[in-house]
Amino acid sequence: MVVLVTGANGQLGQAIQSVVERYHAIDFVFCSSSDLDITNQVNCEEVFKKHKPDFCINSAAYTAVDKAESEPQKAFDINANGPENLALVCKKYDTILVHVSTDFVFDAYFSEGTAFYDRELRLPLKSNLGLQESDVPFPNGIYGLTKLQGEQAIQAVWEKHFIIRTSWVYSQFGNNFLKTMLRLASERDNLSVVSDQIGTPTYAVDLAEALLKIIESCRTPLVSASNYGIYNFSNEGSCSWYEFAKEIFLQKGVIIDLQPIPTSAYPTPAKRPMYSVLDKTKIKNKFGIVLNDWKTSLKACLKQA
Repeated sequence: MVVLVTGANGQLGQAIQSVVERYHAIDFVFCSSSDLDITNQVNCEEVFKKHKPDFCINSAAYTAVDKAESEPQKAFDINANGPENLALVCKKYDTILVHVSTDFVFDAYFSEGTAFYDRELRLPLKSNLGLQESDVPFPNGIYGLTKLQGEQAIQAVWEKHFIIRTSWVYSQFGNNFLKTMLRLASERDNLSVVSDQIGTPTYAVDLAEALLKIIESCRTPLVSASNYGIYNFSNEGSCSWYEFAKEIFLQKGVIIDLQPIPTSAYPTPAKRPMYSVLDKTKIKNKFGIVLNDWKTSLKACLKQA
């Protein structure tokens, strides 16, 4: 079985590479953007013709959330056109597409105390476990919009797909919140972090393992076409960015004056979802995936960082 991975030099691409030794039955082909430019349909065709992959994990993405506001075309090319190109070539070669999306497709919820409500209809969340795959996306910003367009393009082109929405991804690889916090703590005596945005940190290595478990499940006769579709994945639990930073410093033994601040005190070009906790019931039931609590995974990550 051949699995082609795009975005090999990115955070998730590196996380997948860190676990491949446990998957002896899979031949991996890792492609950086210089090996495979997903915005170039001809290049996609050339690479797929050469390797004829059984699966394609698309971890390539434009993830500069704020910069996307001033570079909408670039974000659209990578996050929307790119997945469509992959879906077209996957359809031609009968390759199952595993595409990674984001919690940023949701920004339709606001809080009143500890409850969260739909901004338009003022109805409470359907699940007390968080946002479900069936909840209507409502992106607020270029990044979230282009990621949603990528999802929609895949759904329109090729039915053999798994779209995995995830949130707050961090790891020992690349640039992310964890590494930023540790860097700032080495440079400053005090730090302020937003405390009114609620979500769930996701360890990229846990996400990598989940993607590969989904792929392995497709080799069993029990998996049917009804398994294709959208799934949520993150670690278990929820917190604010402030609470995430506090736990990072606690586990790392860093002493710093850490203060909570509201989103209004830290304006950014792109708005962040105020609530993006994901309900993982579907992925757990379909694939038997066991999720770690986010604090447990953070501890595992810090041992590698």
